[in-house]
Amino acid sequence: MFETSRCGKRTDGSRLGHDREALVENPDFGARTVSGRCLAGLMSEGVLTPDPRHRVAAFVASARAGAGELSEVSLWSMGAAETASTLVELTRLRSQVAELELRVARHATSCEVGLDRGATSTTNWWAHHTRMTRTEAHRLAKLAERLGDAHETVRIALTAGGLRTDQAAVIVDAVDALPTDLVDAGVVARAEKHLLDAAADHDAKGLRILGRRILDVVAPEVGEAHEARLLEAEEAKARAAASFSMVEDGYGTCHGRFTIPTLHGHMLRKHLMAIAAPKHQAAKAAGEPVASRELASRHRMGLAFCEYVETRRADTVVHAGGVPATVVVTMSLETLLGGLASASLDTGTRLSASEARRLACRAGIIPVVLGGQSQVLDLGRKCRFHTEPQRVALALRDGGCTAEDCDWPPGMCHAHHDVAWHRGGDTDVKTGRLLCPKHHAIAHDPRYAANPTANGKLRFIKRT
Repeated sequence: MFETSRCGKRTDGSRLGHDREALVENPDFGARTVSGRCLAGLMSEGVLTPDPRHRVAAFVASARAGAGELSEVSLWSMGAAETASTLVELTRLRSQVAELELRVARHATSCEVGLDRGATSTTNWWAHHTRMTRTEAHRLAKLAERLGDAHETVRIALTAGGLRTDQAAVIVDAVDALPTDLVDAGVVARAEKHLLDAAADHDAKGLRILGRRILDVVAPEVGEAHEARLLEAEEAKARAAASFSMVEDGYGTCHGRFTIPTLHGHMLRKHLMAIAAPKHQAAKAAGEPVASRELASRHRMGLAFCEYVETRRADTVVHAGGVPATVVVTMSLETLLGGLASASLDTGTRLSASEARRLACRAGIIPVVLGGQSQVLDLGRKCRFHTEPQRVALALRDGGCTAEDCDWPPGMCHAHHDVAWHRGGDTDVKTGRLLCPKHHAIAHDPRYAANPTANGKLRFIKRT
């Protein structure tokens, strides 16, 4: 940090730098000597020229300059052993520099760096001037704050180069997650030390697993209760976050996205992997060229998901609106026998004749073949409620709720008797119709009159 101006010899920079800082903080420090001479005297005589920069700033500038000089250095003469040790030391150096970066970032926040230039925060200023993402900058700033407050041993491990920053973040997260109402400061210190020791043999992923069960090691008497509480909270959070969305692009493809708890994710993966297994696919595709079965993993899993949906047994399908929530494929007799006319689903989607014929053989899918005229199902007075085949026929004919201006789908509707059963009405398709729960209740409400329209709908009008 100080250089001689007379003899041209470099003095111990680290010691002189330390002495210079001490002199600035304490003028009486001039009584101290370096190499037998008074430091203040050396400076006054012009023997030493102080570097105006802080030691950290000077180190960073020197390190960057040195690294720049190495950019053109060839590595061909470096042997394997030396390369291996150098790579390890560089990784350790990166950890040491990372700790210094975090410490400076924390100091920058305390100095309110960037706020005088209109920045919304020091961290945002840091992200802007270094082209880091704000997410990354705030993650580092948060880690810097936590290391400076209650995790000095973790920071020191980073300084020594034996710990990676991702490991440090995992250890801090695990220790901060310990239940303060169940453990004391001694347990917390033991947990942090155990994880620091484990970092010598485990990467961040392994440490995260160990951190979740750390109380089993340092405080087994409370570990089981704490784990149970964590798992219950995690499962409740996962269930609350469960979501599913699917959209059709209009070109024959549906795109979906879902979030489900880990339990159900593992169940689904296991089912799909069984379908996508090479033995299953080989048996299914017997006689086909081998190339057709050599599919990329994601594509193979996608096809397995399609097969999983198609082959669900009908007796396992949940009922909705009185019938299983199965797909109804409607086609003409000509299509079934090999014609080219397209078929349709009860949802209104059109599909090719070949696909319809394939689906007609599938379990859990109801094929409805129409002749020249649709045959009306009529069971007269044999039963009170509409049967499943009648419900299917009603769904195909009505397409949903038959109340005017209502668009409820058939699977969520009730089967309604136009002539009430208790008044002698028959349970058949001809005198039945679909109504959603709300309009079904209105149909039986004497305050309303139901007037049929020309298109087969019912218009409900409140009586005056």
